[in-house]
Amino acid sequence: MLKRRGAPAIMLNDPEKNQEAESIEVRCYFVRERNALAVRGEFTPLYTDYYLHLMQHQIRPSPEFDQALKTGLAAVTLHLASRPRNEAVAWTLNWQDPLHNLFVTGSNRLGNVTGRVFEEDIRPAETNLFFSQTTAGGQGDRQSTIEAPDRDMFQVAEAYYRQSEQRLARFFRHGEEDFVLVTAQPDCDLPWLESLDDDAIRSIDAEETLSLLEKRFYRFDCGCTLEKIFAIVSRMTGSTIDEVFGNEEVTVASCPRCGARYALTREALEAYQANPPQE
Repeated sequence: MLKRRGAPAIMLNDPEKNQEAESIEVRCYFVRERNALAVRGEFTPLYTDYYLHLMQHQIRPSPEFDQALKTGLAAVTLHLASRPRNEAVAWTLNWQDPLHNLFVTGSNRLGNVTGRVFEEDIRPAETNLFFSQTTAGGQGDRQSTIEAPDRDMFQVAEAYYRQSEQRLARFFRHGEEDFVLVTAQPDCDLPWLESLDDDAIRSIDAEETLSLLEKRFYRFDCGCTLEKIFAIVSRMTGSTIDEVFGNEEVTVASCPRCGARYALTREALEAYQANPPQE
């Protein structure tokens, strides 16, 4: 998380750079006579805020990683919209060639999603793996690990549903940034669900009877703050902190969830440690 000494030109803790993210609407439908749930969202506003985030923090992912992360953000958002309102989820795809981790996470309670790609300090594994962690208010965490069949997060999420959720789910591209998730409910018409493709999804409104169940709203937003970064760094040992700062008074920390960069001064860190906020 702590990357290098010396503050870059643009930081999240520059108040002029903070912006309010725009929420997208995700609609949930029950497909009558098929016993399936269809969840649809148009992600252009969310992707716009994602790119503003990249520009703000001077993050420059390669095109292939950029597209993979955008697909992951869509997949985790549609999944969340199909789940109870008290759930939060974190997904990590550990891919071996090229070696990287793709991380996406979101919360129904907060209505936010975020993510990033890790290209450094990745531990190699024997195979490509996908990790899922789900939390719900008042309940223990649920964790699952499967072998990842593909780098496309839609394909990975479908495999997760088959192996961990033990039910069928399909992701579709209705438009360039307009996506649909259809999941099997009890007594679902599975042959129908298995037969769907992108073209069939584009005409599902005309071919099937859809009942709107609810609308949910999500935005690209991590929720990280300088104070939260201080809380993480302050738990390090004194020798580790000295090693990080070296002979400098300023170092740079990146958020482990979204990659946002923060300028940390030794003076401000010592003041935080001397007077930590009361919980």
